[in-house]
Amino acid sequence: ALKAIIQDPNAEPEAKWDAQLQLQKLPRDSSPVRQRNRCRLTGRPHGYYRKFGLSRIKLREAAMRGDVPGLVKASW
Repeated sequence: ALKAIIQDPNAEPEAKWDAQLQLQKLPRDSSPVRQRNRCRLTGRPHGYYRKFGLSRIKLREAAMRGDVPGLVKASW
């Protein structure tokens, strides 16, 4: 909402200034762009499967134990 006010050409300069100050006061890490998907079990940032919330390693282990319904090892 703050960025929309700042970029709005019809907004008052005072409102733009206030929005800019509020945006600068926010913590840097509160930006969604800086968030990284991580495995729920290990915290691993790479090889992450969104659908399961796990890394490829832990997903494979869970699948081999049969903990993931509907997921079967590929075979052709």
